Amino acid sequence: MSAEGVVELPAPVPVAVRPAGWQLLRLARPRQWAKNLLAVPLALADAGGWGWPVLARAGWAVAVFTCAAVLVYVGNDISDRRADRLHPVKRHRPIAAGRVSVPLAVSFAAAVAALLAALLLFGPAVPPWPVAGYLLLNVAYSRWLKHAAPLDVCVVALGFVLRVWYGYDAVGAAVSLPLLGAVFTGCLVLVLGKRRHELGAGGPAHRPALAGYTLQLTDQLLGLSLALSAGAFLLYLATDAPVGHYRQAVLLVAAPAGLFAAFRYLQAIHVHRAGGDPVRAVLHDGPIVASAALVGVVLAAAIALNHYPHLVHWMGP
Repeated sequence: MSAEGVVELPAPVPVAVRPAGWQLLRLARPRQWAKNLLAVPLALADAGGWGWPVLARAGWAVAVFTCAAVLVYVGNDISDRRADRLHPVKRHRPIAAGRVSVPLAVSFAAAVAALLAALLLFGPAVPPWPVAGYLLLNVAYSRWLKHAAPLDVCVVALGFVLRVWYGYDAVGAAVSLPLLGAVFTGCLVLVLGKRRHELGAGGPAHRPALAGYTLQLTDQLLGLSLALSAGAFLLYLATDAPVGHYRQAVLLVAAPAGLFAAFRYLQAIHVHRAGGDPVRAVLHDGPIVASAALVGVVLAAAIALNHYPHLVHWMGP
């Protein structure tokens, strides 16, 4: 505090200077793009086939939501730059650390917005409301909703539902409500794990919404969300998943493998104190990745054999 009684914010963290292009890439958070690569193409499970036109439309939808997410990341970093300087990790973000100026960040956001507009205008004729809803939801989250617990975690999870819905619209498939329910509650598990980690790391000083949580409440919400997510995913496999007469085999593999991955994530949160970065906690855990890959491969194989029965004869008697 200065002599005049004005609270002074910490200065940006001095670091080795790197090229501006590298700092802008960091500002775009490419490690977080895996969220779009994993969420949007989930709709391919219910597409009528996997020809190149369908795959191209799914890839286009991933690109659209990646641009939208980058726009949100940059906007949030500009808005939160002063608060980020108080956080032990976020203070190293390019804007908070002073490595990217606010005018440069605004120019970068304008370029990303132009690219997003071009993709929407010149791409396939897909209703853009999930993208618009995602952007508006994040503006509301950044301004107001991030301070309202537990509404804040629901808003973050809803962003992933919009991603998957847009994927369905892009590939022209009918939306599966059980799958959307599994995505919503599964994302709640990841976000609540992050909130739990933040409770132990810094408390409500950086994130005011944490004042509305306790470790006990977070653990109860985690357990409820995990149970709902597992139930919704099993309901999807038992009803909507287009796996034909391979349904029992898929359930036999996917149920234990999926539950093991969920248990492993809870172990990472409670035992190893992970969860601060859900993407890193999941993608850097070998057993979780292996379990998810097993579920994905089995489900994809069953869907492919159901859509293209001639593959059974091609593989042999």
